[in-house]
Amino acid sequence: MTADTATLNPSPALAAAPADTQQHGFLLPIVGGAALAHLLNDMIQAMLPSIFPMLKASFSLSFGQIGVIALVYQVTASLLQPWIGMYTDKHPKPYLLPSGMGMTLIGIGLLATAQSYEMLLVAAAVVGVGSATFHPEASRIARLASGGRFGTAQSSFQVGGNTGSAIGPLLTAAIVIPHGQPAVAWFMVVALVAIFVLYRLTIWVRHNGSAKAQSLAKNHAGEGLNRAGVIRAVMVICILMFAKFVYIASFTNYFTFYLIERFNLSVQSSQLFLFMFLAAVAAGTFAGGPVGDRIGRKAVIWISFLGVAPFALALPYVGLVWTAVLAIAIGLVMSSAFAALVVYAQEAVPGRVGLVSGLMFGLMFGIGGVGAAGLGELADVHGIVWVYGLTSFLPLLGLATAFLPDTRKKRT
Repeated sequence: MTADTATLNPSPALAAAPADTQQHGFLLPIVGGAALAHLLNDMIQAMLPSIFPMLKASFSLSFGQIGVIALVYQVTASLLQPWIGMYTDKHPKPYLLPSGMGMTLIGIGLLATAQSYEMLLVAAAVVGVGSATFHPEASRIARLASGGRFGTAQSSFQVGGNTGSAIGPLLTAAIVIPHGQPAVAWFMVVALVAIFVLYRLTIWVRHNGSAKAQSLAKNHAGEGLNRAGVIRAVMVICILMFAKFVYIASFTNYFTFYLIERFNLSVQSSQLFLFMFLAAVAAGTFAGGPVGDRIGRKAVIWISFLGVAPFALALPYVGLVWTAVLAIAIGLVMSSAFAALVVYAQEAVPGRVGLVSGLMFGLMFGIGGVGAAGLGELADVHGIVWVYGLTSFLPLLGLATAFLPDTRKKRT
C-alpha cells in the first residue's frame, strides 16, 4: 500500500513541474492508480453476478428474473455513461469519481438488506449509476497519463478492472456464500478504499491541467476519420461489441450455472472455474494494449475474434478438464480486443475522449445486460447447455473487422 499511496498523492515537485514535461512521459503512478481504482470498482461489480445462484435460491427466482437483474444494472450504467462522458469532455468533473463510488457504496448496502425482488432491482440500478460515473472519467485519466502510449495505458486500466472481476467471485465464494446475503455488506469496505484512491487521483488532475493533456493526446491520435468513415466504423464496432460482450456475458452470468448443471459442481467449486476464466481475461487484456501499439489495432481485433472461434465452437462438447482449458484460452484471446477497440474509436474521433469512452463502456454494459437477459430467457426455455451451443458461433462475427477503416499507421 505504500507504493500506491505515493502513487496517488502528487508531490509538490510533480504539481509544480512544467506541463510539457509531465505530459510527454508515460506516468506509471497515475495509470497504476487508475488501474487500482478500476480493480476495486470491478471487484464490487463482479460480486453481483457471483451471488446470482444464492439469490435465485433465496428469492425463488427464474433464470429470466436473474437476467432482468443483470439487465437493470448494466443498462442503467450504459445509458448514463455516454452522457456523462460528453458532458465531462467540455466540463471535466474529476470529483465525479469519488461521488460515483459513493453511489456504489449505497447500492451495496441496499443489496445486503434487500427483502424483495423489487429491492434487488433498485440496488442493481444504484450500483449501475456508480459504475456509469466511474468509467468515462477514470478512462480519461489513464489516457492523460499515457504519454502517447494509448493502447498500453488503456490495457493497463482495463486489466485492473479484469483483475477485480476475477477476484470478486473468489471473495464472494469465501465471504458471502457461506454467510448469506447480509455478508454482502463487507464489500462496502472495498468501496470506501476506492473512494480514497479516487480522491487522490482527482488531486493529480487538478494539479496537472487536463485541458493541456487532452490537447497533447489529440495531437498523438492523428486527424481521425471523416463522417462517412466514422459511421462505418461505429456500425462495425457495434457488431464486434455485440459478439464479444454477449459471449462474455454468457460466462460472467451463467458459467457457474452451466458447470453446476452439466458437471454437478458445487457453487463454490464453480466459482473457482469462473475465477480462472476471469483471470485469463485480465491477462489477455493486459497483453492486447501494448501489442496493439506495435502492430496496429485492427490486427489485434482480427486475432482476438478469429483466434478464439475454434475454442468457442469446441467448448460445449468437451469434458470438465477441457472445459477449464478452453475457457482459459477463450478468456485470454478474446479479451485482447477491448483495449484495441477503445483506442481505435478514440483515434477515429480525436478530442472526444469522454464521449468515446462513455459510449464504449456504455455499449459494453448495455450489450452485456441485454445479452444476459436474453440468454436467461433462452435458458429457461431450452436449458443452459443449449445456450452455450448457440453462443459458440458469436466469435465468427469478428469477420466484420474487414470493414473497419484504417485510422493510423502501425507504430515501429
